[in-house]
Amino acid sequence: MPRGRPRKTNDDVLLKSAEIIGWALGGLEREIAQTRDRLTSLTAQATRLRERIGTRKSGRSAAAVTAEEPGEGGRARRRRRMSPAARKRISEMMKKRWAERRKRNA
Repeated sequence: MPRGRPRKTNDDVLLKSAEIIGWALGGLEREIAQTRDRLTSLTAQATRLRERIGTRKSGRSAAAVTAEEPGEGGRARRRRRMSPAARKRISEMMKKRWAERRKRNA
């Protein structure tokens, strides 16, 4: 009988690796279940908050909702919109600035 540790056979290694993979899969499945539970909880909490501010499930943010609510004067606040002429002016100014910057760096 040879001295030392007995040698591992391929069957032993495969059984050990399958066991480790099984443990890893079990851990992943447990994480998935916990994540699903957390998602359910967060979705319920979001629904309660939406009901509290009086909105339905939509793509609108809470900031957009509060901007539409009446302010102190009783009027709804509206976002300022830039006119096409103002947009064009800003565009031209930025193009000019970038052209000057390119000339300096070239």
